[in-house]
Amino acid sequence: METVPHAVDPDRAAQHGSVVMRLLDELFPLVEGFYVDLHKNPELSHAEQRTASGVAEWLTRTGYEVHKGIGGTGVVGILRNGPGPTVMLRADMDALPLEEKTGLPYASTTRAPDADGVEVPVMHACGHDAHTACLVGAADLLSETRDEWAGTVMIVAQPAEETLDGAQAMLADGLYDRFGRPDVILGQHLGPQPAGLISHRAGIILGASRAYRVRVHGEGGHASQPHTTVDPVVIAANIVTRLQGVVSREISPSEMAVLTVGRIQAGTKANIIPDEAYLEINTRALNDNVADQLESAIERIVRAEAAASGANREPDIEMFVSCGVTRNDAACSAEVAAAHHAYFGEDYVIHLPDPSPGTEDFNYFGLPGDPQPIPYVFWFVGATPHDVWEAAPGDTPYEKMGNVPSNHSPFFAPAREPTLRAGLAAITVAALSYLGADGARDRAASAPAGASFPGPAPDAVHEQRAVADDPVDPFGGAPARGETAPQQADPFSDPLSDPFGPPQGRPAPGGRPSQAGPPEPNDAYDSAFLASSWPDPAEDPAKSTHDADMDAVMGAQDDELRDEWRSEKAEESTLSTDMASILDDDGVPQGPPQGPPAGPSYGGPPPRGSAHHAPPPPGPDDDLPDAEYRL
Repeated sequence: METVPHAVDPDRAAQHGSVVMRLLDELFPLVEGFYVDLHKNPELSHAEQRTASGVAEWLTRTGYEVHKGIGGTGVVGILRNGPGPTVMLRADMDALPLEEKTGLPYASTTRAPDADGVEVPVMHACGHDAHTACLVGAADLLSETRDEWAGTVMIVAQPAEETLDGAQAMLADGLYDRFGRPDVILGQHLGPQPAGLISHRAGIILGASRAYRVRVHGEGGHASQPHTTVDPVVIAANIVTRLQGVVSREISPSEMAVLTVGRIQAGTKANIIPDEAYLEINTRALNDNVADQLESAIERIVRAEAAASGANREPDIEMFVSCGVTRNDAACSAEVAAAHHAYFGEDYVIHLPDPSPGTEDFNYFGLPGDPQPIPYVFWFVGATPHDVWEAAPGDTPYEKMGNVPSNHSPFFAPAREPTLRAGLAAITVAALSYLGADGARDRAASAPAGASFPGPAPDAVHEQRAVADDPVDPFGGAPARGETAPQQADPFSDPLSDPFGPPQGRPAPGGRPSQAGPPEPNDAYDSAFLASSWPDPAEDPAKSTHDADMDAVMGAQDDELRDEWRSEKAEESTLSTDMASILDDDGVPQGPPQGPPAGPSYGGPPPRGSAHHAPPPPGPDDDLPDAEYRL
């Protein structure tokens, strides 16, 4: 791969998207049903057999070349559609060992053995069920509209993201050697923003993470004779206390760092001083230097506290997880965000001023240590129900985001329909940003524009992208060698500026000519979509630039289409469950969520009001034996 593929003009990509998404209402019940089924039947990392079989069945029925068991339970689907770039779309499939407390009619009651053989509750508390449903939905839409694009679509359903080793397992199993190296990689993740909001950031969007196991050795004995022992519980307690000062006293205030002791175990009985104590420590940082500094501090403090207490044996310290930052390619991020701006409208796409300390193993697919890494773009899709967002305390969007049930919370209950519709559209339009070959562009140019496209589609395309090994400033600095980069506002000159606005000289979304100078600010403090009061439903939705208005994209589904699907399409479902009965939402009250746990680990109240849109009732459970879902 000598060059990175250039993107289709964002307005042209939005046109492709509008044509493709005309099939959304027909397909959406199946995507929604697949999501509900996955949510009811979550699977832990490395145990995603049923989920993987559902993905493989869906891809097979829609015409993909399907390969199962990649890196364990991973699934790869390939759809070749003439010459053009290879675009990889990735989603993760695994769930968390957590008891669901959302009160949803389709809440998980699953229990399964974890890696240690202990039975634990299992919940999709991080949105991987939505990621997977949107992935297969986008794959289906692209398969049904091959005359709108050219190139190769590579679908990757990844296992074990929660343990941060699934991506590496697929790569080690020959992902690129066996199925080809993609030209660009696209992925998305649910977040705590309002449902339907798309959030982008060039450069670093997610932090690096490391995790350590620490075993402190003491000398046990009777609790009444502590002077004859070396108490490892006291050593562990001192370690926990001492570590709390590392970030505040050893890391520069200009750097982001997190150090958390997430697990501590010792002893079996109140009157026995144990021989050892066990801790697990997690760190987050935005660069390797800070991560190394945190690691050095952990080792120094653990060993010093053990020595200070007179331990006769050195503690054991092992790093068992290490994952680098997720660094979006600056130029590709600008291209995808511009296409999202053109398709959704400015109120539904924002720029994130700051990266998140959360971590993903998505970055491994970009081959960060390779001489020619693969560019990738990763963005967030808001999932918080609008009424929950409204009720959350806080005067700013960031305060509100800290007070709604977010990822890894037992109360995490995405607004089902607007979240799935936005995620499905976002990843499909992003793919079409790169799959618009010349022939497809010519066909798209003759597509009816409608009211959403008052002006003609521009004929010019982006200048050819730089050679892959040319340096690119991830923060939007100097263009790479031989590249004519679109002019963008310096994100450091104004922290609220949006580097993803329409490039100068190109028509802005909706056909409005863009003005010279930096683009209009549009970040989390600026978007009307994040205002404290939602727009009136009767308001003119003309801000969107796709053919269907935002009510059709984000709102309730057309009853007539749903009835038609129930009567004619139910047999096409890739699930053994009766999706028509699962999705028959009428008249089903939502069960009240259980109370939130005490303590600071939960940042806000449980969801108020409806935690989702038109919830499906509990349908009949799957009658087929698990063996029919196994690989």
